[in-house]
Amino acid sequence: MTALDLSSPVAVVGTGTMGQGIAQVALVAGHPLRLYDALPGRARDAAEAIGARLDRLVEKDRLTAADRDAARARLLPAEGLAELADCALVVEAVLERLDVKQELFRALEDVVADDCLLATNTSSLSVTAIGGALRNASRFVGLHFFNPAPLLPLVEVVSGFSTDVTSATRAYETARAWGKTPVACADTPGFIVNRLARPFYAEAFAVYESQAADPATIDAVLRESGGFRMGAFELTDLIGQDVNESVTHSVWQSFFQDVRFTPSLAQRRLVESGRLGRKSGHGWYDYADDAERSEPHTADRATPPAYVVAEGGLGPAAELLTLIREAGIPVREEEEDHGTRLVLPSGGTLALADGQTSVEFRDVVYFDLALDYRRATRIALSASKDTAPQTLSEAIGLFQALGKDVSVIGDVPGMIVARTVARIIDLAHDAVAKGVATEEDIDTAMRLGVNYPLGPFEWSRRLGRDFAYDLLDDLHLRDPSGRYAPSLALYRHAYATEKREGTP
Repeated sequence: MTALDLSSPVAVVGTGTMGQGIAQVALVAGHPLRLYDALPGRARDAAEAIGARLDRLVEKDRLTAADRDAARARLLPAEGLAELADCALVVEAVLERLDVKQELFRALEDVVADDCLLATNTSSLSVTAIGGALRNASRFVGLHFFNPAPLLPLVEVVSGFSTDVTSATRAYETARAWGKTPVACADTPGFIVNRLARPFYAEAFAVYESQAADPATIDAVLRESGGFRMGAFELTDLIGQDVNESVTHSVWQSFFQDVRFTPSLAQRRLVESGRLGRKSGHGWYDYADDAERSEPHTADRATPPAYVVAEGGLGPAAELLTLIREAGIPVREEEEDHGTRLVLPSGGTLALADGQTSVEFRDVVYFDLALDYRRATRIALSASKDTAPQTLSEAIGLFQALGKDVSVIGDVPGMIVARTVARIIDLAHDAVAKGVATEEDIDTAMRLGVNYPLGPFEWSRRLGRDFAYDLLDDLHLRDPSGRYAPSLALYRHAYATEKREGTP
């Protein structure tokens, strides 16, 4: 099944920000484009707004004047649904209410031809439920664009329970012909991106709620150590706290209040107070012109250790041994079967975050996971109140000698980056096991949809089979609510190559 022919008219119903963006994408691709909105005059206003954006593309040399003029000639506001009768594809981008969308598609079904593709841009509702109002839901599909649609490449092509494979394939190929990067997924709450992105916000909020670190510090660690484009607090301020919380709540409810998707009480209070982020002038951060900028906690200068003893090789953090030597600090390596750690001259231990807490052991400082320890500009450390001050000082001095800023946070298991990445990996494996999407499409979706530095399976391969499982298993022992219980899919992945003796 191939993409729609460029001579085939496409319609967009709903002329808000998303509707206009989708219309611009289809229009610039070369289709005749019909715009319809239930409010009189809105379609004509939207057509003028799209025309103005085409003018700006010409000014930026991203579109020729001739192509702009041709696109404008193909753009027609519609006064009624009847004017969409000859369209080969109708994309809906109206209010996120099930009854409103169902009513629209019932009306469209009476207007368009039997082979017209019908698509919803919903981000939070069930594609199956919307399509359930149709007499023939086999031609109904989700086309979830990301805002702003003309700029962001990802499109989630969502197959509802009744969607025919030929309809999904045609929608997929059409999105690709429009210059987008489509990924195919089943109709599941949150689809791919909004399902798998929940831990990025949830774990940051959980660390904050445990009073282990402030928003500016958590955001800095996610950016400067984890390699994420933005931290969770600044990103939700940009999205809008009400919008982000609404998506989280929708996914949680749709999964029958699965504890893995539980919304944050701290975010709920933020929304209740009207602090919605940038759009209200205040969210996690204050955006007033005279507001003092929130800075991350950064430790004072400390003396680096005279040497370190490496026991076991450090696993995913093995690159640190090279960096320590390059900084002129001697490394003595010893083979150990019981784990991987650095022993400091004070006798204390420095270990990669593993889901345990410092208070459980004598004199242990944990350090967080980094995307790339050489390029990371900040490292988080955690210690308990019983950790020897000299051990913590040596740990701080060690990372400072490597050119890193150091943030010391509270004694939380899994710290910040490590627990976040482990949970994203777990949800990704669970999604593949349940037929939501392929590994490749999930990695593509998370890199393009939310700008993650790596897809979950890319992270998983880099960290090793058992890293995420072992960390979450340790976290689950310390928080048996079920939030951190690793999925069966992750368990199977972690131990797939292990040989067991005996039989059940």
